[in-house]
Order: sequence, then C-alpha cells, then structure tokens
Amino acid sequence: MNRVLNSHRPAWLLGVTLVGTVFARAALVGQAPGTTSSDRLQVIKLQPDFYMIAGAGGNIAVQFGADGVVVVDTGTAAEADGVLAEIRRLTDRPIRYIINTNADLDHVGGNEKLSAAGQSIIPTGGLNDIAAAGGRAVIFAEEHVLTRMSAPVGKQAPFPPGAWPTTSYAASLGEAQKNVYLNHQAIQVFYQPAAHSDGDSIVFFRRSDVAVVGDLLDTTRFPVINLEQGGSLQGVIAGLNRLIKLTVPSTPLVWQEGGTLVIPGHGRLCDQADVVDYRDMLTVVRDIVQDMIKNGMTLEQVQKADPTKGYRRRYGSNTGPWTTDNFVAAVYQSLSTRQ
Repeated sequence: MNRVLNSHRPAWLLGVTLVGTVFARAALVGQAPGTTSSDRLQVIKLQPDFYMIAGAGGNIAVQFGADGVVVVDTGTAAEADGVLAEIRRLTDRPIRYIINTNADLDHVGGNEKLSAAGQSIIPTGGLNDIAAAGGRAVIFAEEHVLTRMSAPVGKQAPFPPGAWPTTSYAASLGEAQKNVYLNHQAIQVFYQPAAHSDGDSIVFFRRSDVAVVGDLLDTTRFPVINLEQGGSLQGVIAGLNRLIKLTVPSTPLVWQEGGTLVIPGHGRLCDQADVVDYRDMLTVVRDIVQDMIKNGMTLEQVQKADPTKGYRRRYGSNTGPWTTDNFVAAVYQSLSTRQ
C-alpha cells in the first residue's frame, strides 16, 4: 500500500521518494482504489481486511474476517448511522467486538447503535440483551471508561446503558493488558495510565501490523490533556515512547514505505516516524516549560513567552475547544503538580 511519507526524511531520500509521495497522498484523500468518501465520511483501505473511517469524530478502525467485524472506537452519535452504513458496504459479517480507546464523546458516541446492530460472539445463555448469545456486540474498554460512561445508582449517567462497555480490563487490579484472538490474528490492548485521560488504551493488531492509539496522537493539534480526568503531559510522552517501541519502521528498504501503520485519534494515517516527531515536539515543549517553572514564571508569563512558538503553525489554534493557550495551561499545571 502506498504510504504518506514523513516530511523529515533524510535529504538523500527526497528524490527517490518524490513519486511515491504524490501517489501516497492521493490515496489518503480518496483518489486511489480502495478509498471511498461520502459527504462527511472517508473510508481508507489499509490492508485487504482493514479500513480506517475518518470524519465521524475520532478516527475509527474496522477489521473483519471469519469471526466477524472488530471496530475500534465508534465516532459521534450523530454519525453512527453513516458509520454503520459504511461498515455494511465493506462486509456483511456481523459486528462482534467494539473496543474503545477512551471515554470521549467523539470516540464512544456510536457505541449503542453499532453494538445493537451487531451480534455477540460470547455465549451467555441468552440471560440478558447486552453481550448475550444472539444479542448485542461486546463493547470493551479499560475500567475507567466504564466508570466515566456510567453512574452510581440513583445518579444520571452521561451515556445510555446500551453504550456502556459490557466487559473491561482493570489496570487497578494489575491487568494492564488484555489479549484476544479474532479473525486469525492476535489483538493486544495495552493500558496507558495518566495520558490523555486515566482510561486510554492502545490497540495493536499483530497480523495486520496496525496500531490504533486514540488521543495519544492527534496530527491536527497539540494533544488534549484532560487533567480533570487524570491526564498528564508525561503520561502522553510515556505512551508515545511505548508506541515507538511497539511499532516497526520500514528500514532498511525505506523506499517501500512499509512498517507499522498507526491510526491516530484524529488526523491522517501515520507511521513510526510521525510518532517520533510528535514525541520530540512534546519533549521540547515540556523542557522549555519546565525551565520556566523552575525560574518562577507564572502561567500567564509562560503563555506570553510562547513556549510552542516553533510548533504553533502546525499544531496550534487560537479558537475552538482546544486552543494553544489551553494546551500550555495543561502542560504548566501538569508539570507543576510534579514539583
């Protein structure tokens, strides 16, 4: 498959890979075989049985085979019908397993509709509708995701019960990784503590060589660090470092543009080099802000000094729900907490 080339490749490769770059970029904007798009949704073929759906909120991964369909994240509730229609165009196999990388609205909004349209692979004797034999598809996530989507008895939950994870793994009980085997491949789910939030998971499809990483990586902006939900800058950097070790670049035959594919929470398809660039950017910003804090600067002084200046054009924003000032404030508070 043609791949998007990283803009920081060595100079000696630029001439070799120029033509490949043109075709790779065309493939990712819906101009190549295996890629389709509607008014809002874009479906990108990564492997013969693996697709990415963009435009529904957070990026969605769809893998299918003999056992059925595995979906990672489900986008927003408003786009759930469109997402389901795109999955049905790809395959008539039932949705069996939904995995959530976090509890954000744009990653779990379609849970209820996609689960209800699926069929459980787990036989429970038909004792209940959710995760029952012949019932809904399983929804799986780290335990903090279930906590944030549900509510104690007598309280109003932010999501309907049909959208809640029906099974989870508990990092607090020492289960920091969950392995399943579907469609003739191992699927590993890794917990990444205190990163974007306290419930982040990395999902790695070993045979397909695709990692789905949620909001650990966002090529459209500086990462959203949700301090109120247990997120931290250092946790994001640690997650990116882990991802770098997990993925494989296309060396030594770099012109083939192979290696592990990385689906970020938002933005374009990535490879290991993109993850390294993003990690390096955050490390530089962290060190700059850390020095400013050591020098006694207030948050307002740090924001005025513009520690993201070298990256603001690429990742920054002065408007919207997550501005550059929001990011700098989260970095400042996250680092200050560590003092």
